[in-house]
Amino acid sequence: MTQSLSQLAPVLRTAYQKSVAEYWNTRTQDPVNLRLGEVDGLYHHHYGLGDYDPAVLEAPPAERERRIVEEMHRLETAQAEVLLDHLGDVEPEHRLLDAGSGRGGTGLMAHLRFGSRVDGVSISEYQVGFANDCAAQRGLDDQVRFHFRNMLDTGFEPGSMQGIWTNETTMYVDLDELYDEFSRLLAPGGRYVCITGCSNDVTGLRSKAVSRIDEHYTCNIHPRSAYFRALAANGLAPITVLDLTPVTIPYWDLRARSSVATGIEETFLTAYREGSFHYLLIAADRV
Repeated sequence: MTQSLSQLAPVLRTAYQKSVAEYWNTRTQDPVNLRLGEVDGLYHHHYGLGDYDPAVLEAPPAERERRIVEEMHRLETAQAEVLLDHLGDVEPEHRLLDAGSGRGGTGLMAHLRFGSRVDGVSISEYQVGFANDCAAQRGLDDQVRFHFRNMLDTGFEPGSMQGIWTNETTMYVDLDELYDEFSRLLAPGGRYVCITGCSNDVTGLRSKAVSRIDEHYTCNIHPRSAYFRALAANGLAPITVLDLTPVTIPYWDLRARSSVATGIEETFLTAYREGSFHYLLIAADRV
C-alpha cells in the first residue's frame, strides 16, 4: 500500500532542501518558463535540443519575440520527446514517475503518448499546485497526479513503477540516495532515464562557468563519473548514453538573443564550449 503523507518522513529534510524549495516556490512569475508554456499549455523546467530556425531572428519587430518564444518552446518540447523516446516499451497499464516534476509538462506528455498513469513529485508546493491545475484543465487529473513529496523518499510501493525519469533535477540531491530509492521503486526490467548537466571529471571542478551555474540555481552539479558509480551501486545498468551537448548549444544561443534571457546564457555557452560541462542522457535498466 502507498504510505499516507502522515506516515512519510518530513518532505523537506534538510536546510538545503528548504532553501531549494523556497527558491522554486518564489519563482511564480518566471517568464522563461511561463511565456514558453503559454504557447500550448505544456510548462517545462528544462532546456532544449536541436537547431533553431534562423528565420525567427529575422522576423519583423512586431513578431520577432513571439516567434523566438515559440521556437524555444519547440526545442524544449523536443528535449522531452527525446527523453520519452528512451523509456522503452511502455504500456497503458504501466505506471510512471517524474522525479522533480516542475510544472508538469513532461508528465503530461508521457500520459498523452503512452496512456499510462503518471505520478510526479516535487519539493515545491507551488510547482505541485500549478502542475495539478494543468492536468485538471486537460481533464487528465485522474491519470496524472503531482505530489508534494521528496524524490529521495517518495512513499510509493516497491516495484510499482515501470519507468522513472529525472529531467535536470539530479543536481539537487545525493545520487546514491536517489538511485537507492529508484531501485526500490522500479519493477525488474523497468527503465530509468536521466537528462542532466554534469561536469567534466578532469576540468569541471576548476571551471568558473560551472561554479557560476551552481550558484545561479542553488544546486550542486555532479561530475559525470558520479552518475555511473551510483547507478552501478544500486542495480541500475546503463544501456544508452548520449552526449547531447552539441545539440543543446543552439538552444542557448537562441535564448541569449531572446527577451526572456536571464543572464546565465553566456555562462552555459562558455561551459559547454570549453568542455567543462556536458549535457548527458543516460538510460538504465533495473537488474
